[in-house]
Amino acid sequence: MSSLKTRMVWSYFLLIVLVVSVLGAIFIAFIWNYYYGSAESSLMQRVNTDMELSDRAYFSAMTKRDKATFMLEETASGPFQIQLLDYDGRFIIDADGFTGDRSLTTPDVKAAINGEIAVWRGNDPSFQGERIMAVTVPLLDGQRITGFLRYSTAIYLVDEMVGRIIRWTLAIGVSVVFLFLTLSIWMARRIVKPIQSLTESARSMADGDWSKRAVTGKDEIGQLGQTFNTLAVELSKREQMKNDFISSISHELRTPLTSIKGWTETLTTPDLAREELTMGLAIIQRETNRLSGLVEDLLDFSHLYARRIELRLEEVDVHELVLESIRQLSIRQDPTGITLISEVGNHPIVVRGDQRRLKQVLINLIDNAFKFTEKGGTITVTARTIEDQAIIAVADTGRGIDPENLPHVTEKFYKGTSGQSGSGLGLAICEELIELHQGTLVVDSQIGVGTKVSLRIPLHREEKNADT
Repeated sequence: MSSLKTRMVWSYFLLIVLVVSVLGAIFIAFIWNYYYGSAESSLMQRVNTDMELSDRAYFSAMTKRDKATFMLEETASGPFQIQLLDYDGRFIIDADGFTGDRSLTTPDVKAAINGEIAVWRGNDPSFQGERIMAVTVPLLDGQRITGFLRYSTAIYLVDEMVGRIIRWTLAIGVSVVFLFLTLSIWMARRIVKPIQSLTESARSMADGDWSKRAVTGKDEIGQLGQTFNTLAVELSKREQMKNDFISSISHELRTPLTSIKGWTETLTTPDLAREELTMGLAIIQRETNRLSGLVEDLLDFSHLYARRIELRLEEVDVHELVLESIRQLSIRQDPTGITLISEVGNHPIVVRGDQRRLKQVLINLIDNAFKFTEKGGTITVTARTIEDQAIIAVADTGRGIDPENLPHVTEKFYKGTSGQSGSGLGLAICEELIELHQGTLVVDSQIGVGTKVSLRIPLHREEKNADT
């Protein structure tokens, strides 16, 4: 199978040969007609001049011998050779005084015998095969042909000039073909090189090496290479995400399963104290809840990743959503020593969204705040409006997030250096769900001060009209 480069070079080569051949043929035809046409025109002009002379009154009264002598003597000048032939084409005498007894059968003589005038080019046997141009005209006595005058001229100089031009034309044509052949090979290499780079990168990626990149540029192939590189980056991210997923899930599943397995074996021990039994059952319940939450995160993540989550949109009162979430999680205040408070207004704030999913986001944010806030700290949940957006904020007085970790906290499976257990999917899922509501999730944090997560969701249209 021929390569793209070979097909391109052959296509360019055939096109160049065709163009050069056509232009060369047109030029050679022009040169040919110009030089031989000029010689023929000069010869015919001399013939016409002599024929006008022969038509004069005093010339028509001469005898045949006198006419021949006059024509040979008076017109034998210039580069032309004149021969006198009898009525059947036999050579009588020429301008140099040479005589002979031979018949001329060249095409110009035959045409003159038939009453026609024709120009002939070829090797004349009368002049040792010299290349000549000849034309034969009849001498008339009334309507009767009494003889012929044959005009000829050597054309070896014309042949030499035309041949030289043709040779130069062929040499230039061949040079042009090879020049453009070289350029076509260079152009084909430039076009094929990024494609070869793209192919090599694709093969490397197929072998598991995601570091290879294609050559980029400003043309269409360069843009294709840039698109391919973008695809490679995204596939590399997904490959890394898969690896992180396997690593994170393996770790997160192993820890609770180890606890459950250990306490299950312990609970089968005879004469187990009631306090140990109670503690073991509590640990098993806690780890089971942890596994259940992990599975829920994974299901949500898979649905979001496959774009299979469908929101059940309805009018949601943000104030009621915040208060309901506070009531659900307020029982964690006493065990943790953390105060959970809400700051909401008196007027309802209505958005259009999926109440269950919005509550899931808010519960997740408050749960994260409990995880990262020390005993004696405070978690504040607020709800307000700014222009045409509802703002829900969860602020804590915890340890804060390191500046180098802050830009990555919403990335999938990212857990930073906190050492807290979890799938690393919580904030990523929250951000995806808020974006499905046409909103945004913003995280602000300072070390030693705390973290604030703000949700911005567009107000419902009727709510906007009521505000205005």
